[in-house]
Amino acid sequence: MRERYGDDILNHPEFDPDLWMEVGLSGGPDKNWVYRLSNTMVDNLGSTRNVSTVGSSQSISSSQSKEFMALQQHMTQLIDKYDHLSAEYAQLKASHAQQRAESEQIKVSQAQQKAEYEQQKAAYEQQKAAYE
Repeated sequence: MRERYGDDILNHPEFDPDLWMEVGLSGGPDKNWVYRLSNTMVDNLGSTRNVSTVGSSQSISSSQSKEFMALQQHMTQLIDKYDHLSAEYAQLKASHAQQRAESEQIKVSQAQQKAEYEQQKAAYEQQKAAYE
């Protein structure tokens, strides 16, 4: 994708059927298994590789199969799920940071209480020694 569209991922389309077909021909991982496509769908993609992209939106020819449309919908759902999980992760990370800060405050408070206890204990020992 970087070779074709540059390093800025904002300029990358969500799906490039030409590149997808090239990856399959390169002897790499089985693209059909990765994308859960049937052989019929692969044939349809091969015959409808004339998808034009404008920015990040795609213009879909009428000859594309329902399976291709289903793939796009599935990709959209996965992107939405990824966005949701990313937001949830950010919330958990923020919560964890807050809990660490609270834990540090508790440790400081405990250290202060221990110091006060030691002072009171020392004062008590002095008073006790003075009465003896």
